[in-house]
Formats: sequence, C-alpha cells, structure tokens
Amino acid sequence: MDTNKKITIIGAGISGLITAIELEKLGFNPTIIEASDRVGGRVKTDIVDGLQLDHGFQVLLEAYPQAKKYLNYKTLELQKLIPGAVIYKNGKTTLIGDPLRDFSLLLPTLVADVGSIKDKLAIFKLNLALKNKSLEAIFDSEQVSTLQYLKAKGFSDRIIQNFFKPFFSGIFLETDLRTSSAMFEFTYKMFGEGLAVIPKEGIQAIPNQLKSQLTKTVFRFNTKVKTVEEGRVVLEDGSDITSDIIIIATDPSKLIGLEKPISWKACDNLYFEVEQDSLKKPIIGLVADNDALINNIFFTTSIANNNTSKAQVLSVTVVKNHDLEETDLINKVETELKNNCGIITKRFIKRYIIKKALPDLKHVEYNGSEAKFKFSDSIYLAGDTQLNGSLNAAMTSGESVTKLIAERFK
Repeated sequence: MDTNKKITIIGAGISGLITAIELEKLGFNPTIIEASDRVGGRVKTDIVDGLQLDHGFQVLLEAYPQAKKYLNYKTLELQKLIPGAVIYKNGKTTLIGDPLRDFSLLLPTLVADVGSIKDKLAIFKLNLALKNKSLEAIFDSEQVSTLQYLKAKGFSDRIIQNFFKPFFSGIFLETDLRTSSAMFEFTYKMFGEGLAVIPKEGIQAIPNQLKSQLTKTVFRFNTKVKTVEEGRVVLEDGSDITSDIIIIATDPSKLIGLEKPISWKACDNLYFEVEQDSLKKPIIGLVADNDALINNIFFTTSIANNNTSKAQVLSVTVVKNHDLEETDLINKVETELKNNCGIITKRFIKRYIIKKALPDLKHVEYNGSEAKFKFSDSIYLAGDTQLNGSLNAAMTSGESVTKLIAERFK
C-alpha cells in the first residue's frame, strides 16, 4: 500500500479520531484540523468553578459494539446509572426500571401507575423480541415513526405519554417521537443489553482516550476551515492545504455546498447548584407533565467525579422549542423544578445552547454503502450524519471511510 499519500481529516470528534486510528494502523500519518482547542466535537466536558460540566447530558451505552472495540472501559472508570427512571407528573413521583438488572426495581415497577398490565406485558414481549433481533436486522426492517411503531405494538396512549415520550424525547431530542423506529429498536436494545454509564472524568474522557491511541497523527487546533475543494482545504485565514485525500468528519453542508444541507436537532442544557440531591441515587428523572418545558434531569454529583467543589449539581435538559431570553428561561426552569420536582436551586451555573446536538435523519442505517461515505475522488464523509445519530455510528463511519481508502491505495 502507498502510505506516503497526504491525508487530511477535518474535525477531531469521535469519527475523526477513529478514522485517524484506523489510518495509522494502515501506516498513514494523517493530519487532523480542528476548529476548537481540543478533541471531542460534540463530546466535550468543561471545568467551571471546580465542577465537571458535559456539553449536554450525555451517557455512553456500554453495549455499543464499537465502543467495546475501541474503548478501555476500565481506565475510563465508568460510573453506572440505575437502569430506570423517576417520573414526575402531577406533583407525584413514580419509580420504574428493569428488575432483571436491578432487583430493587421489581416492586415499584409492578405497582407503578404509568400504564396498564397489558402495557407491561407488551414491554416484556418487546424485550424478548429485540433480544433475538440482530442490529443489522433492526436497520433492515421497514422504518416508520417511533410513535407509529409503539401504537402498532399495542402500547396505550397512557404509557406512551407517561414513559416513552419523556424518556425517548430526551434521547432523540424531539417531542413527537417522529424518529425512525429502527433508531428506537436499536437504542432500546442497547439499553437492554448494558447499562448507561458516564466516565468519572466526564464524557470528554472518551475522545481523550481515543486521542491517546494516536502516535503519528498531527493535530492543528483552533484552525477553521472555510471550504473544501478537490485536493485542497481552504482555511478561513485565506491559506490552504493541499492533500491527496480529504475526510470531512464534521457537518459537511457548508464546506462542500451540499444540495440538501444536514438538518439538526437542538436542545438547551442548564446546570444548577441545588440545596440537596432529592433522588440520592444515580438515576434519570423524567418530567411527564404536558405543559412542562423541562424534559429530563440528572444529579451529576450522584456519581463519582473529579470535582474540586462540594456543590450538589443538577443537569436540566430542555428539548421543546422556545423563544425565551436566557433570564426568563432560567426563571421558568427553576419554577418548574420547584413545582414539578420539589427541587430548590441555589444558583444557576451555566447554560449550553446546543444547536447541533443530533443529526435529524428521517431514514437511518447501520453500516451504509460506499455512496454514503465517498463524495468524490478525493473527498470522503465521516460522522454519525451519514448513518444514525449515535456514538456507535460515528465510530462505524470512521472505519468505513478507512476501508474505502485502503482499497483505493492497495
């Protein structure tokens, strides 16, 4: 293989890092151009007032096949979340979860007033069906909206409203469950086969670990790209970089002028210091009231971390569209926390406006064809934008692009 070819990767997110790892295995010495000051892309953690704050509430699903392949779970010191949720509705709290992985959840789940006995039987059937269905088969199945899928499976409006909508709205970042049924089955299966976990050092530990595997890759941080042409990367400062192969591992819409720019789902993520952790365990809280702005909450200090501050910290995710100014948004969220969840805030810490949180894809794929990754003779596309909105897909895309390049230069 001709490994002297110059390869440039745009974007040091998960897909860009995996691409570099695979290229190094083949003997290439790629260069990664990154607009920000560090690796991670959408997977980042800040330290604010001695507190670890992830850019949006994010978890790693330990059952992801690609995550198991590329990550060392032990060194990440993964902190496990309880496989369940606390649901807030009409001033009441209800605990539900998977008793097969946490037996203490059996009784509360059985008596939980979120759905009928028929609904709970339908969940059992769904668990069994997806356990025996391969990931490839999931994405090869006919795709409808998640809402259509759930109704076809016999779930009542009650359990859809009380559980599925608040839970999966927080994952899909949209409140109508219009996301593909394949994405629902995939995510549901991954939750069923492993736990949701967060590295002790925050979600940024994942890209940091991937970067540590690179020994020949050159990084150019704080470098913004204006456009990409055949064999040439034009930077915003007017300079350019010539390259035999260019891999765009970020949103390519503006860089190559896509006819149909990629659509994105957005969300708001707010952090507060609170008087106390009312849940006292690492479990997600879901707000199921229809008129509530808040979707989900999580006490980030309920798991082991490297915070130097002893403050109790709450992460709040807002998925619904709104036009509130920041002060009004904070006031509304604080009011809802008090009235809906009984949580008293001490101070607002930071807000993340995440405009490109997840790609909004009507049809999703697991592996994808060559056409998904090869834009032209010298330009390739990587990222979850090419397959489905998940860390697993970001990793898969990096692998797929590298395989195409390996075939080309054999």
